[in-house]
Amino acid sequence: MNTSYDIEIPGEERIVYVRPVAVADLPREIREQAMGVDQIYAVHKADGERLALVKDRTMAFLLAREHDYAAVNVH
Repeated sequence: MNTSYDIEIPGEERIVYVRPVAVADLPREIREQAMGVDQIYAVHKADGERLALVKDRTMAFLLAREHDYAAVNVH
Protein backbone atom coordinates (compact mmCIF):
# COMPACT_ATOMS: atom_id res chain seq x y z
CA MET A 1 0.00 0.00 0.00
CA ASN A 2 2.97 2.28 -0.56
CA THR A 3 2.46 2.89 -4.27
CA SER A 4 2.57 6.53 -5.35
CA TYR A 5 -0.08 7.78 -7.79
CA ASP A 6 -0.46 11.09 -9.55
CA ILE A 7 -4.09 12.07 -9.03
CA GLU A 8 -3.94 15.19 -11.19
CA ILE A 9 -7.20 15.46 -13.17
CA PRO A 10 -6.99 18.21 -15.82
CA GLY A 11 -10.20 20.21 -16.29
CA GLU A 12 -11.93 18.56 -13.33
CA GLU A 13 -13.41 20.21 -10.25
CA ARG A 14 -10.85 20.26 -7.43
CA ILE A 15 -12.94 18.14 -5.02
CA VAL A 16 -12.39 14.54 -3.99
CA TYR A 17 -14.55 12.38 -1.75
CA VAL A 18 -13.20 10.32 1.14
CA ARG A 19 -15.06 7.30 2.45
CA PRO A 20 -14.27 4.39 4.76
CA VAL A 21 -14.00 0.96 3.14
CA ALA A 22 -14.06 -2.41 4.89
CA VAL A 23 -10.90 -4.30 3.96
CA ALA A 24 -12.99 -7.50 3.78
CA ASP A 25 -14.88 -5.99 0.80
CA LEU A 26 -11.70 -5.46 -1.25
CA PRO A 27 -9.96 -7.83 -3.68
CA ARG A 28 -7.58 -10.40 -2.15
CA GLU A 29 -4.46 -8.63 -3.44
CA ILE A 30 -5.38 -5.48 -1.54
CA ARG A 31 -6.50 -7.36 1.59
CA GLU A 32 -3.06 -8.99 1.75
CA GLN A 33 -1.41 -5.55 1.76
CA ALA A 34 -3.67 -4.15 4.50
CA MET A 35 -1.52 -5.73 7.25
CA GLY A 36 -4.27 -6.52 9.74
CA VAL A 37 -6.26 -3.31 9.33
CA ASP A 38 -10.06 -3.77 9.20
CA GLN A 39 -10.88 -0.43 7.57
CA ILE A 40 -9.07 1.83 5.12
CA TYR A 41 -10.13 4.98 3.28
CA ALA A 42 -10.84 5.46 -0.40
CA VAL A 43 -10.36 8.76 -2.26
CA HIS A 44 -12.76 9.19 -5.20
CA LYS A 45 -13.43 11.65 -8.02
CA ALA A 46 -16.90 13.17 -8.31
CA ASP A 47 -17.86 10.52 -10.91
CA GLY A 48 -17.03 7.74 -8.42
CA GLU A 49 -13.69 6.65 -9.88
CA ARG A 50 -11.40 5.51 -7.07
CA LEU A 51 -8.10 7.39 -7.10
CA ALA A 52 -6.40 5.98 -4.02
CA LEU A 53 -6.69 3.74 -0.97
CA VAL A 54 -4.94 4.91 2.19
CA LYS A 55 -4.60 3.60 5.73
CA ASP A 56 -6.48 6.36 7.57
CA ARG A 57 -8.72 9.38 7.16
CA THR A 58 -6.00 11.88 8.01
CA MET A 59 -3.77 10.50 5.28
CA ALA A 60 -6.63 10.74 2.77
CA PHE A 61 -7.13 14.43 3.54
CA LEU A 62 -3.38 15.12 3.46
CA LEU A 63 -3.12 13.37 0.08
CA ALA A 64 -5.94 15.53 -1.28
CA ARG A 65 -4.32 18.73 0.00
CA GLU A 66 -0.93 17.72 -1.36
CA HIS A 67 -2.51 17.59 -4.83
CA ASP A 68 -4.49 20.84 -4.39
CA TYR A 69 -7.87 19.16 -3.89
CA ALA A 70 -10.54 19.84 -1.30
CA ALA A 71 -11.59 16.62 0.41
CA VAL A 72 -15.17 15.93 1.51
CA ASN A 73 -16.36 13.13 3.80
CA VAL A 74 -18.82 10.59 2.42
CA HIS A 75 -20.65 8.30 4.83
